Amino acid sequence: MMTSLAGAQVASRTTQQKAGGRRGLEVSAAVRRTQKGRWNSMDSTQDASDDQQDIARGRGMVDALFQGGAHMAGTQNAILQSSDYLSQAQRSLDHIDAEGLYISPAFMDKMVLHITKNFLKLPKIKIPLILGVWGGKGQGKTFQTDLVYKKLGINPIVMSAGELESGNAGEPAKLIRQRYREASDIVKKGHMCSLFINDLDAGAGRMGGATQYTVNNQMVNATLMNIADNPTNVQLPGVYQTEEIPRVPVIATGNDFSTLYAPLIRDGRMEKFYWSPTREDRIGICCGIFKEDGVPEQAVELLVDEFEGQSIDFFGALRARVYDDKVRELIVDVGVDALGRRLVNPSRELGEVTFDKPQFTLEVLMRYGKALESEQENVKRVQLADAYLDGAVLAGEAGSSNTEQTSNIYA
Repeated sequence: MMTSLAGAQVASRTTQQKAGGRRGLEVSAAVRRTQKGRWNSMDSTQDASDDQQDIARGRGMVDALFQGGAHMAGTQNAILQSSDYLSQAQRSLDHIDAEGLYISPAFMDKMVLHITKNFLKLPKIKIPLILGVWGGKGQGKTFQTDLVYKKLGINPIVMSAGELESGNAGEPAKLIRQRYREASDIVKKGHMCSLFINDLDAGAGRMGGATQYTVNNQMVNATLMNIADNPTNVQLPGVYQTEEIPRVPVIATGNDFSTLYAPLIRDGRMEKFYWSPTREDRIGICCGIFKEDGVPEQAVELLVDEFEGQSIDFFGALRARVYDDKVRELIVDVGVDALGRRLVNPSRELGEVTFDKPQFTLEVLMRYGKALESEQENVKRVQLADAYLDGAVLAGEAGSSNTEQTSNIYA
């Protein structure tokens, strides 16, 4: 009887010890899970690094025995290089200092509204995937778009009009799908992204009967239509599997969307926004152009009113033209013969070329603006191509090869 009682007590203590041991292990495991040690950043729940790049970063930090011959093989060589799997089309907008630059309220409202709607799940509402921003040449459509992207913290995937044509049939359509999926992968990782197509009408439009309509034009239009209709099921050519991907808003700029395929620009697929800056927009943008030069707002207003019919890029060209005097002084000082060595391969003693900022007075700006405007008038008035075709006349009116007035401000 005493033996059985003693055995029961021993078994009870053993059970309690095991239970206590299990509780101790659970507590210590919980402590380990919550404890932040020196290697915490390498835990599977915390580590957000890329193993392929980490391997390459470790080169030279272990014994040469494991490095391979001449460091060309071995454990420290990643199978993939970063350039193989990082997007080549994503544009970083970190170089843009948006502080003090003007964003048109109407432009920002339209673009932010379109992007926001495409990331929302609105019940039984078909939202156009593409926003087409079109308008006159040189009105700042691309730069305004970049500023809004910067404001939203988006680094877009970019395509240009030159990529919408190729010597290989079907290549541009495939590239559009690839770029869209790249943007979708970024959204899948938790970051906003967008596909930005520059000058869509120049690459996919048809400019009258003089433009050849190619197979790639057809396929680009058809691909954009298909993506707009099925934005969450975009497959690469030859891949036929149902895989839902995140939706990505598409922004396209152009000068004349009437040249595009009509079914592509219908309201269900593309929302259209005609950008024509108002006087307030032009003054605000031009204040940003001359921000670094200390030109007062009153002078900018007079400048905008004087050249009312000019586009926004006219004032950017005007600002660059003001530097002509300083550059001309540099050429005289260095000499034409030594200019190449001074600009391309300067010595350490001389260093890079620097000069004082020119004076941006209203008088100087007006003078150079008139010179630019007269150059434009010459292009309109002296139409050499028409004169050549009419009878081998050189230029100008009445068979004269001389223009009536020169635009040279030094003449």
